[in-house]
Amino acid sequence: MNDEGIQKSAVLLLSLGEDGASEVFKHLAPREVQKLGVAMSHLKNITRDKVEKVLDEFRSRAEGKTTLGMDSGEYIRSVLIKALGDDKAANLIDSILHGGDTSGIEGLKWMDSSAVADLIKNEHPQIIATILVHLDRDQACEILGFFTDRLRNDVLLRIATLDGIQPAALRELNDVLTKLLSGANNIKKTPMGGIRTAAEILNFMPTAQEATVIEGVKAHDPDLAQKIIDQMFVFDNLVDVDDRGIQLLLREIQSESLVVALKGVAEVLREKIFKNMSQRAAETLKEDLEAKGPVRVSEVEAAQKEILKVARRLADEGQIALGGGGEDSFV
Repeated sequence: MNDEGIQKSAVLLLSLGEDGASEVFKHLAPREVQKLGVAMSHLKNITRDKVEKVLDEFRSRAEGKTTLGMDSGEYIRSVLIKALGDDKAANLIDSILHGGDTSGIEGLKWMDSSAVADLIKNEHPQIIATILVHLDRDQACEILGFFTDRLRNDVLLRIATLDGIQPAALRELNDVLTKLLSGANNIKKTPMGGIRTAAEILNFMPTAQEATVIEGVKAHDPDLAQKIIDQMFVFDNLVDVDDRGIQLLLREIQSESLVVALKGVAEVLREKIFKNMSQRAAETLKEDLEAKGPVRVSEVEAAQKEILKVARRLADEGQIALGGGGEDSFV
């Protein structure tokens, strides 16, 4: 969810009233609740036109949705219990719906990233890595941003080489965080961490920090650094996405963000975008790009990363296929 999406969602929730908004919040992840709560608290003097525009957009999108997949957690829980019984289903349900024994770490998702960083920065880097792989990738990235370069590089290296977490170690970690123990001894280690996780976290990181971390890993293990780079997907890689994928992506992106994101990119990528738009939309985008004045590099990178978040979400949903990166992705 990009900044504009968060603002629109905040307007929608305020329009629903306390009861309606509270029902929506019950179905959101901790990070989503945190971001929307902040956005709602900052909204001032919203015009009627703005509210009506947001409501119209929501109504239009809602009409194309179905209820399939909603409350799937309760459905899965009920089916497994009926099929396997309470005891056999317990571990499987926990693994599917919660990813194992992470109750203590889950509490960190409700905290501000700077507060989490202060809480764990003095722990052993291996402990920090174990914690971060359980958090949302953007939150893990924010937390790494509060560390020193040396600690950040060390932790990312450990994330990339982490091939699993034993249940006993995870329960001990949870005990340190919340004193709440759960889980069983006979389940296999949880498959968390690894090269892909490290690459996903780096994808959210500002370009300068990203390059520093990669260089740090490269100094320790060049082959590992290259494997991480190969798993990363950067904005220039959009040129490798097929036309249908680009079209689906463009439907999810605000024109203002696209204009900023395309500043300074290769002409081949611009043409890829233009040809997957209607002629009128492409002409408008070209005019907006020409009229757009100088934009800070940091703003361009931020816009590109927001678009990449959408691309990764669509890829996770199976709607588009993302091509691989490569060393040439670093410029």
